[in-house]
Amino acid sequence: MKNPNLLGKFLKWRLRNLSQNQFVLILSVIVGFTVGVAAVIIKNSVHFIQLLLTKDFVKEYENYLYFAYPGIGILIAILFIRYFVRHNVRHGIPSVLYAISKNNGIIKRHYMFSSIVTSALTVGFGGSVGLEGPTVITGASIGSNIGKLFRLEYKQITLLLGCACAGAIAAIFKAPIAAIVFAIEVIMLDLTMSSMIPLLLASATAALTSFAFLGQNVLYPLEVKETFQLNNFPYYILLGFLTGIVTVYFAKLYLFINKVFDRMNSWIARLIIGSTILGVLIFLFPSLYGEGYEVINLCLNGKYTYLFENSLYFNYSNNFIIVLVLLFAVVIVKVIATSVTFGAGGIGGLFAPSLFLGSNTGLLFALFANYFGAGLPLSNFALAGMGGTIAGINHAPLTAIFLIAEITGGYGLIVPLMITSAIAYTTSKIFQKNSLNNIMLAKRGELITHHKDKAVLTLLKMERIIETDIKTITPEKTLGDLVKV
Repeated sequence: MKNPNLLGKFLKWRLRNLSQNQFVLILSVIVGFTVGVAAVIIKNSVHFIQLLLTKDFVKEYENYLYFAYPGIGILIAILFIRYFVRHNVRHGIPSVLYAISKNNGIIKRHYMFSSIVTSALTVGFGGSVGLEGPTVITGASIGSNIGKLFRLEYKQITLLLGCACAGAIAAIFKAPIAAIVFAIEVIMLDLTMSSMIPLLLASATAALTSFAFLGQNVLYPLEVKETFQLNNFPYYILLGFLTGIVTVYFAKLYLFINKVFDRMNSWIARLIIGSTILGVLIFLFPSLYGEGYEVINLCLNGKYTYLFENSLYFNYSNNFIIVLVLLFAVVIVKVIATSVTFGAGGIGGLFAPSLFLGSNTGLLFALFANYFGAGLPLSNFALAGMGGTIAGINHAPLTAIFLIAEITGGYGLIVPLMITSAIAYTTSKIFQKNSLNNIMLAKRGELITHHKDKAVLTLLKMERIIETDIKTITPEKTLGDLVKV
């Protein structure tokens, strides 16, 4: 395809034999497959690195290597960016939104590999972030450059970006339905039949690719032992408010810490300060290491042994008050750990930290209520808490509901998920008008929303509509001169 004559012949053949919509359908399948492969590569890379680094750890003892690993990983990622990529590697979802609103849907080619490598190093060595954002920008870059290669128009390129983002979520979480909702709710794609079919194909193809390499099991297998009980309804309302407040805390502190790091002129200073703070936090709370998927699984099973493994607190595992204090501390410091990972120069996403926060908040809430005799099912509230934080941080309640139901198989708890997600989203929206994914774009007036009139204004490029070839006339000119002008 790199041969211009060959590409030209193919494009002519395509124009004669395939309509634009048919061609986009074919490309959506190709994008879904390539994004699925990218997700498999990034997941396996992180698993390999973490296994290599931590396989000899003994859970009964603290391990001082937790202090060193995150800084090493972020340093290697920074050096890779500076001396190999030689371009800035920015956060995933905001970069996609910016490309749609201000860059004609074009994303630089280096994102097809740079985010995979840097996020695998960051998370594999213990950076307290997720892999979803890097997978999204990797997929979006693939979709964007495929569209550019085949000379598609802006509308079709944007649709391929949405397909890539949906494919990324479908593959990384094995959640194809939530992936489509994500593309519509977060990436702001218009819901039309011409866009729905490519999204379905890309999402399904990416999920099938993930199934083929990673198995068909749900990400967080949950056995719902207790279905939704009406008498627990008030507690789910309270959990919705609590997770909403937690997401506001996350957003405010995240933005503050990143602003502090942005003021540091030296990348070395950012690395040293950020990795030192991160190393100390992970040493004190080893559950902060990496994505935290094992921690989330334990939360969903009502267990909290992760609070004590490889930590200074192993001998206090039978003290219930210590359990509550440590759970509360983990919720508080997780936000700091995630923020300083980004501040130090690490690359990652916010979905995994959101799930981590939600599961721990839900478990803490249920344990605290049960201390006073409420008798709440721990697993159910950990699950509902995840929905609340995803909805609050991303301002995407529908994505939260479908995602949590799909990744856990907890469809029997759809009502509590709806309650918690809706209340958390509303609470977060009161204090934080925009989500963390688009707050900076909104401040610069570069955010496209489902509001059609605002979207038209956002897409306008001032340099195209402002006239620059203006004729000037001085006061001493005659009326005849004015007519000539």
